[in-house]
Amino acid sequence: MVEKNTSENKISTQNIQKFGRYLSGMVMPNIGAFIAWGLMSALFLPDGWLPDESLARLVDPMVFYLLPVLIGYTGGKLVYGERGGVLGAITSTGMIVSTSIPMFAGAMIVGPLAGWVIKKVDEVIGNRTPGGFEMLVSNFSAGITGGLLAICAFEIIGPLVEYLDDGLGLFVEQVVNAGALPFISLIVEPAKVLFLNNAMNHGVFSPLGISQTIEAGKSIFFLLETNPGPGLGILMVYYVFTKGVVKQTAPGAILIHFFGGIHEMYFPYVLMQPKLILAVIAGGASGVFTFSLLGAGLVSVPSPGSIVAVVALAPKGGLIAVLAGVFVSTLVTFFIGSLLIDREFSDNEEVLADTKEKITLLKGSKTVIAYNCIPHEVKNISDVHLIAVACDAGMGSSALGASKLRSVMTESGIDMKVISCPVDRLDDSIDLVITHEKLTPRAVSRLPGAIHIAITSFIGTPVYQELVNRIVKEKSHLSSRPVKEDADAYQVLTKECIKTGIDPMSKEDAILLAGKMLYESGCVEQGYVGAMLEREMDFSTYIGKGIAIPHGTSGARKLINRTGIVILQFPDGIDFDGNTVYLVVAIAAIGDQHLNILAELAKILDDEEEVQRLSTTGDRDYIYNKFTKLITK
Repeated sequence: MVEKNTSENKISTQNIQKFGRYLSGMVMPNIGAFIAWGLMSALFLPDGWLPDESLARLVDPMVFYLLPVLIGYTGGKLVYGERGGVLGAITSTGMIVSTSIPMFAGAMIVGPLAGWVIKKVDEVIGNRTPGGFEMLVSNFSAGITGGLLAICAFEIIGPLVEYLDDGLGLFVEQVVNAGALPFISLIVEPAKVLFLNNAMNHGVFSPLGISQTIEAGKSIFFLLETNPGPGLGILMVYYVFTKGVVKQTAPGAILIHFFGGIHEMYFPYVLMQPKLILAVIAGGASGVFTFSLLGAGLVSVPSPGSIVAVVALAPKGGLIAVLAGVFVSTLVTFFIGSLLIDREFSDNEEVLADTKEKITLLKGSKTVIAYNCIPHEVKNISDVHLIAVACDAGMGSSALGASKLRSVMTESGIDMKVISCPVDRLDDSIDLVITHEKLTPRAVSRLPGAIHIAITSFIGTPVYQELVNRIVKEKSHLSSRPVKEDADAYQVLTKECIKTGIDPMSKEDAILLAGKMLYESGCVEQGYVGAMLEREMDFSTYIGKGIAIPHGTSGARKLINRTGIVILQFPDGIDFDGNTVYLVVAIAAIGDQHLNILAELAKILDDEEEVQRLSTTGDRDYIYNKFTKLITK
């Protein structure tokens, strides 16, 4: 029974943390817009630092329209990519128009809701759309669904959220008037150490603070979670009263926490000696009391919670009150912490390292970003169960990279699942993501809980071999499982879809020719050819060694009838965005049938002599046999 309760509590905590990360995920990408609004409020409003009646007209449209629409768009995008984001923005607009208050909380509701609805709509109509009408149906289904959701938000959700907001506002006002606000530190400070800081700040305090700022020009709610004083006090205690490695690391942590605004730096120091949470609570409460007593507040949310951001967003005439609260909270935390700290226990060099490792598990996030290498911060890389190699469409560059990685793993006897997929379809089942550095920010925003590796080339990267070496090193007993391939792989490429000795032409003409051959072979609908050109404009499909793999966008998958590949050979080369291409391997893929050929292509790229022969030979049978060679069973 104890084990069951512990497991249930762990699941509950993880769900809360996941929900908190989701809330903050809707706000964090838009923090720049919040700060822009806050700075304009602090500078140009009548009681600002530089009053300007004309520029002050920017303030209200940003807070009433821009910020909620951005949140709604981001919430929808988290659920269903760009399409979900557009529906989230439409629905948020309907809700905004129906109310007289900033709809931040409402946008956090309707944005993800709209993304979920359009996702379900697409699932229903996806397989029922007649060929050639896909784009028309896609646009009209989004428009009709968005219009209906906007009306629903206007008539029902907006007024309901405004009613609830009024009730919450009255409750908060009573708490403030009763002088009970400092007691909120009993909840805030422990929750911060459990990594719910962003969830509280962006999911609760920011909406309350913005509503208060519109009425009063500033809000204390922006200081409840972001106050860097308690963390500074704890780190100073460790620096003054301890020895060894803990003392040595404290100054660096102080700089990153206090001036960089990364409050997570002091969480391990509290968890090393949990009784220090009492000092943090006392410091937080004394800071809030000081803020309340002096009427302190900020004009917008300071994120990250750096003293620099706090000072920058203090209203005219309010800086002293803000700094006083930060100073008092630091002093109180330091004083109580100095009485509670176990100085002998803290003088253990292994404590900090062990605590940091446990705190990574507590946080429930593995987000580490490395460039062209496996991050050494990540231990037990062999515990990764699912790896995704992701690109924009998920069927070209990433499929080639995934094939290459599978090949390297198979040679080393590693049985680990590797998939290729579009960046916008990454989900929580994926542990490690490998993608092009230009797409990594999108991948991180889509899947913040994974390990992310940014690469500059899907083929010419040492990451695959390095990953395998790390796994082999950690696993002393590996079982080698041979790869079995489907005989249908031979049908992916036919000899009729191979052309050799083609005269030079433009990149666009080459793609059109390849697309025409895919269409004439029955692999795709005619609209797929346009999607291949669209994909090329967004991101070049040149992969190096004189080879390009043009393919359609992720949205064009519904135009594919069956998997197929076309190979065009240009012995004199053609220009692909400044690169000379001799082989154009065009792809249309429904499932994974094409991966055998891409795996062979990945091997070919490692052999310059083979690439040269394939680029010049007039023997179509040779190219066919080379590309359709199955992996040995």
